[in-house]
Amino acid sequence: MATVIDVQKVNKTFKIHHERNQSLKERILHPRSGRVEIFQALQDISFQVQEGETVGILGHNGSGKSTLLKCICGVLQPTSGEIRLRGNLAALLELGAGFQGELSGRDNIYLYGTMLGFSRKRIDEIFEEIVEFSEIGHFIDTQVKFYSSGMYVRLAFAVAVNVNPDILVVDEVLAVGDERFQAKCIDRIRRFQEEGRAILLVTHSGDQVRALCDRAVVLDSGLMIANGDVAESLSIFREAMMQETVAHQAAGDTSEISIDAITTPTGTLDVKTGAGITFDVQITSATPYNGFALLEIFTRAGVLVSRSDRLSAPVSLRPGHNVVHVELPSVPLLDGVYDINFGIVDERGSNVKAWGEKAGTMQVTYGGREGGVVELAPRIRQD
Repeated sequence: MATVIDVQKVNKTFKIHHERNQSLKERILHPRSGRVEIFQALQDISFQVQEGETVGILGHNGSGKSTLLKCICGVLQPTSGEIRLRGNLAALLELGAGFQGELSGRDNIYLYGTMLGFSRKRIDEIFEEIVEFSEIGHFIDTQVKFYSSGMYVRLAFAVAVNVNPDILVVDEVLAVGDERFQAKCIDRIRRFQEEGRAILLVTHSGDQVRALCDRAVVLDSGLMIANGDVAESLSIFREAMMQETVAHQAAGDTSEISIDAITTPTGTLDVKTGAGITFDVQITSATPYNGFALLEIFTRAGVLVSRSDRLSAPVSLRPGHNVVHVELPSVPLLDGVYDINFGIVDERGSNVKAWGEKAGTMQVTYGGREGGVVELAPRIRQD
């Protein structure tokens, strides 16, 4: 396969001015006043994206994801290194990029299409498809500064996907809009995949990365710390998030929590299809903490089988050793090995206090010959 994105040893630095003189007079009288700090946003980043490949970009806030995408899209120039593209690229960067608020939706379609290199005749041909996909209807002639964030993203996404780019770059915009439209966008992304187009996707959703991506790149403080298998990269990403949490704890938050082990009376997590299973999660906490437990079960291929409802599992941890009991009344899974993740999160689910990636492994055995992931026990009859 041909390489469509080639990022080689890319570095990006910014100058941060502290106490800089604001007026021309002050700058003339005090030319050397103020302090300049050099911030390294990207450090020696190298990776490639092949034709027809979907690559996820993961990283916490400030890791350099958006800076990297802006360099790839040409919005920013790298301080050093080289980025080569093969084919035309359509980008959906942060909300607001590319559109002019004073212009109507109609005018912005033509403006954005022209920026992507398309003639007015070509934009005329796909105009109705763009409007239909965006679902903004009679608001098409309204200035986009009056659009809601959902309307804005729908229009931007509709333009980007209908100009049929060779490379589609998406930065977190799938997080905006209702669930139905997000599903519609994902369906279009899957169609692009079937057509052999390259996609670069930035998202905080591990489920989206598992469902859509062939590979994942993880950034941390401007460094690339992973580039490979989705499951492995997600594990590294979560470990990096946990290290950040530990650093915050060292800076003042002393509620350090660790997931120590998953244990059972028999020492194994073996279960037959349809039977129940119970196990204990051993947890150590430095201080009292009230939060919620989160349980995930994945196949070895990284497919999410189940995730518990966060609000249904409150926990109240004491200082020292704690035991959280987990009961699965029935396991309808078929033959296979399944990984169990277990974590402690705050009430919003946005702050992971402790996480055990692959904290346990469950072996499921089934006596039948059916294929798939779960046993549905269908009743099939003929009249």
